[in-house]
Amino acid sequence: MKVAFVHEFLTQLGGAEKVLEALCELFPDPPIYTLVYDKNKTGAVFGKRDIRTSFVQKLPFGISKYKWYLVFYPKAIESFDLSEYDLIISDSSAFAKGAIRAKNAVHICYCHTPTRYLWQIPDFYVKTAKIPWPITKIMPMVLNWLKKWDFKAAQRPDHFIANSQEVQERIKTYYHRDSEIIYPFVDFNQFALSKNTKNYYLLAGRIVPYKRYDIVIRAFDKLGLPLKVVGSGYGLEDLKKIAKSDKIEFVGWVPDSEKIKYLGGAKALIFPAEEDFGIVMLEAMASGCPVIAFKKAGALEIVREGINGMFFDNQTSESVIEAIKKFNPKRFDPRLIRQSSLKFDKKIFQEKIKKFILGHINM
Repeated sequence: MKVAFVHEFLTQLGGAEKVLEALCELFPDPPIYTLVYDKNKTGAVFGKRDIRTSFVQKLPFGISKYKWYLVFYPKAIESFDLSEYDLIISDSSAFAKGAIRAKNAVHICYCHTPTRYLWQIPDFYVKTAKIPWPITKIMPMVLNWLKKWDFKAAQRPDHFIANSQEVQERIKTYYHRDSEIIYPFVDFNQFALSKNTKNYYLLAGRIVPYKRYDIVIRAFDKLGLPLKVVGSGYGLEDLKKIAKSDKIEFVGWVPDSEKIKYLGGAKALIFPAEEDFGIVMLEAMASGCPVIAFKKAGALEIVREGINGMFFDNQTSESVIEAIKKFNPKRFDPRLIRQSSLKFDKKIFQEKIKKFILGHINM
């Protein structure tokens, strides 16, 4: 059986790339088809794989400014010749699901989310891509066209796997497709309970406006408590402008080895986003760190009130302040926190993926 992977972009090492890496461990030899590959940023993980890029890679500034070429993505994905493969596995949050398989092949899509900037946050792409001003004028028309293509492309996979109940519901709502849930994972071998003094709260992850880190910054300005912000993104400078307290420290991007240390030393991770899932919450729990999360979406599938964390009800700084005042770290046992999240271990993820594939193909 010949297998191929399809992944939108290999330009960063985020949660989707960790999933792809785990899938590659199940199938060590198949090529990865991707729109753009930045070897400098992802070569450490995928450098030894057979990477096959699209024509977007060869366009002017195709690697550094690939987001400018949004209008070409559908054509680029559809141009991949996958006719020789029996099984296509797409790891998708946007375009990879649109890959065209051979007539008798099977296409399984692991879906992180239906394309967010087409169905939920229409201005998100323009802001993050830093598209030149003249092009922004036609973006509403482009996004409307892409939305129609996206729905059509979502009918191509034979089977969908959703990364959470939240995403499963979106797949049904936006694409009218059924799916099976297989949660993302944490490699628990990389984490351990820390004996570090826990004297600060933590924000960690990619800094973009929809994650609502701003409400946490405003809350800690008023509380005057220590907060470390680990991560980078185009919203970072705006957060720095908001912060007034000298007890708020912006650490910036750090490698996973450093992030693990910050998680181990935190009183609690604050998670204010309405997120598809939220792997950083699992990373915190694997370190024995409780999570204080916005009570919506993916957090509802991870946080167990009083066991591994607690919720706040509204996406406001006032609600965060109320939760912090109620939070008592002595009520949480780091061992129980870690134990509560073991069902999200990497080995369990891979076993479920393998079982799903075997159940939907003819060997």
